[in-house]
Amino acid sequence: MSEVWQGRRVLVTGGAAFIGSNLVDALVARGAQVRVADNLSSGTLENIQGHVDSGQVEFLSGDLLQPDFTRRAVAGVQTVFHLAADHGGRGYVDLHQAECSTNLILDGLVFKTCREQGVEKVVFASSGCVYPNYKQMDPGETLYLTEDMVGPPYDADNLYGWAKLMGEMTLQAYHKQYGMKSASCRYFTVYGPRGVENHAVIAMIARAFLGENPFEVWGTGEQIRNWTYIDDIVSGTIRAAEAIDDGTAVNLGTMERVKVMDAVQEILRYTGHRAEIVTLPQMPTGPLNRVADNRRMKSLTGWEPQVKFMDGLHRTIDWYFASKDRDHVRAIFKRMLTER
Repeated sequence: MSEVWQGRRVLVTGGAAFIGSNLVDALVARGAQVRVADNLSSGTLENIQGHVDSGQVEFLSGDLLQPDFTRRAVAGVQTVFHLAADHGGRGYVDLHQAECSTNLILDGLVFKTCREQGVEKVVFASSGCVYPNYKQMDPGETLYLTEDMVGPPYDADNLYGWAKLMGEMTLQAYHKQYGMKSASCRYFTVYGPRGVENHAVIAMIARAFLGENPFEVWGTGEQIRNWTYIDDIVSGTIRAAEAIDDGTAVNLGTMERVKVMDAVQEILRYTGHRAEIVTLPQMPTGPLNRVADNRRMKSLTGWEPQVKFMDGLHRTIDWYFASKDRDHVRAIFKRMLTER
C-alpha cells in the first residue's frame, strides 16, 4: 500500500533512535516526505544521515517539551508517528521514575499540538507496560495478554507504563470529542539492528561480545518474553496507521513464549562463547510473564509477524559483532544497563 504514503507529509518524533530510524527507512522507501524531530538523547543522527544528506528527510533537533519547537515540528504535517519518549530498558524504567514521568507532559503537548494544527492521523508508540503487573507474575502460566486486559483495575508498569496508558486514553478522548484519527501500538520488547545495550537482547549479546565470564543474567532467567523483531514492529506500525482511525490500541508482538535463559543459551551457542552463567534475582526484572495476544491486530489490519525469534536473534548477533568496537562497548556497557 505504498501509494498511501507517496508524497504524504509525515513527522516521526524520536526518528533518530532505534525504532524510529527503522520506521523512517520504511516510510522513505514508500515515498513519504518525512520530517524527524529528535533531541538525540538516545538516538543518533548517524541512523538517518543518509536520508538527510539526500534530502529525503528533514531533521529538526530540539526538545518536544518546548511548545514552540513542537509547533514547528508538527506544522504542515498530515500524519504523526509519535515515538519520542524518555525511556530505556528495565534498569532505566525501574530506577528513573521521575524522568519517565515527563512523558505525561510530552505526550499531552504533542497530541494537543496535533489537534490544533489539523493533523489527520496520530500513531502512538505505546507499550506492553500498560498491562497490569498482577496478571503477569506466574511464568508457569500460559498467558497471552489481550488488549481488554488493561483494567480496570489498572496496574501499569512503573511511571513509564502509566504515561503510555494515559497517552492511549488521551488519543481516544481526542477522537471522541474532536474526531482526530489515531491508533496506539503496544510494542512488546523490540530488538534488532540499531538496538542499544540498555535493552535485554542487545545487553545479552554485548556480554558475549565482551567475553563476559561469569555471564550475568538479571532475574532468575525463568522470565517469559516475546521479543519482537524490528522489521515486524515497523510493518505493524505502518499497517495500524493505514487501517485504524478510532484510537483503538493493538498489540504488536509475536505470541512466541521465550524464556530468558533459553535466549541466553542460544546466544552462547551461536557466538561460541563459553562461560559460567550466574543469575542475579536482586536486579531489576520486570513482569515474569509478558506475552502479547496479537489476534486483534491481525483481524483489524491483516498484519502478522514474519520473523521467528531465533532467526531474528541470529541476524541481530551478526549485526552487532560486525559493527561494534569492543573497547567502546566495554567503556559504555555498565552505564548503559541503567541509563539511556
